Amino acid sequence: MTHTAVYRSGRVFFGDEIDYRALLDRCLALTPHEVITAISDSGLRGLGGAGFPTGTKWRLCRAGAGDEKYVICNADEGEPGTFKDRVLLTRSPKQVFSGMIIAAHAVGAAQGIVYLRAEYAYLREYLEQQLAELREERLLGDGFDIRIQSGAGSYICGDESALIESCEGKRGTARLKPPFPVEYGFLGKPTAVNNVETLAAAARIMDRGADWFAAMGTPESKGTRLLSVSGDCAAPGIYEIEWGTALREVLEMVGADDARAVQISGPAGEMVSASADADRRIAFEDISCGGSFMIFNAQRDLLGVVRDFMQFFVDESCGICVPCRAGGVVLREKVDLVIDGRADQSDLDDMVQWGRIIAQTSRCGLGATSPNPILTTLQKFPEIFRNRLQQQNGALLPSFDIDTALSGYGEAMAQLVEQETR
Repeated sequence: MTHTAVYRSGRVFFGDEIDYRALLDRCLALTPHEVITAISDSGLRGLGGAGFPTGTKWRLCRAGAGDEKYVICNADEGEPGTFKDRVLLTRSPKQVFSGMIIAAHAVGAAQGIVYLRAEYAYLREYLEQQLAELREERLLGDGFDIRIQSGAGSYICGDESALIESCEGKRGTARLKPPFPVEYGFLGKPTAVNNVETLAAAARIMDRGADWFAAMGTPESKGTRLLSVSGDCAAPGIYEIEWGTALREVLEMVGADDARAVQISGPAGEMVSASADADRRIAFEDISCGGSFMIFNAQRDLLGVVRDFMQFFVDESCGICVPCRAGGVVLREKVDLVIDGRADQSDLDDMVQWGRIIAQTSRCGLGATSPNPILTTLQKFPEIFRNRLQQQNGALLPSFDIDTALSGYGEAMAQLVEQETR
């Protein structure tokens, strides 16, 4: 079941139906500078997780060299526990497409691309139909058009530069930055990449006004955001909240009566305590939530959750840089040692030290955030690790399995004897 809640005045998403022709006629009559100023004044920040000011991104893209510009909608919703963009594309696709048209007018783009997650292939025909209706109404096709490109099925393509590589028909790997996509993006041209929710919000802002949007939220986090709520609660689903809402309020809203922990923004985010962090706020300046809100109650094995998250990063690494490719594996192996009761304090110290190195030296955001399941859970729930530690007995570490080591030696000796007797 899908639930929607909102505070104060009006809704940004799933609210009253927008008169798209009136909205777009009004926006296209404005100068690009006026559109960018309205988006900047609203305080809209990227709702994919990074929180970069949308108006600033559009301004930089428009200022980019050359007349050829692009707008890309990042619909590669691959973060585990996130499903809000799928709902927006299902229930309000024209709001998203209108946001793209407005963005194109602002930056001077003639072509837009919706990079659609591979697992959302079933939506493509429906979305193509919605685009066809906009063309029939002459809201698309005259100076600006949108095409849909299926994603490559890779988590790394959630990164805007890897997404652009995939759009160009290449392997989806993150580019080194700078230059940034607003300077050198799709086909080497200035490109504004915004996620589904950001573009839908931009359309509503231009419909209702920058002041209306800016009146919601906090001084640093304006407006509202969608939460994909899942896990141990009575009413999972999609919720619209104002930025600044307390963690406690969200848990009460969804009926999470026995919550112990909440994984914010998926595995790449942070694990917070439902009790110790109850009064913290969902906001860029506090708990910066990218949309995923996974709830775990007291019966859940949090260490097992951490292990699954680390396996996810191992599986999804593109393998192009050593810190992420090798670091994720050794961190997962350390978690396995803890689970098996063969770790000591030095193993926890290694996880913290190695996790920081991986975060600081990885090529892209996937690698930089991959140690988070360990680092944030160690900070909030250290007991789940420490309760399974062993004390070092003599010169051997608990992680050293003498039986396995001797077994390997015995097998090697047997093979050697067999070779010599042939």
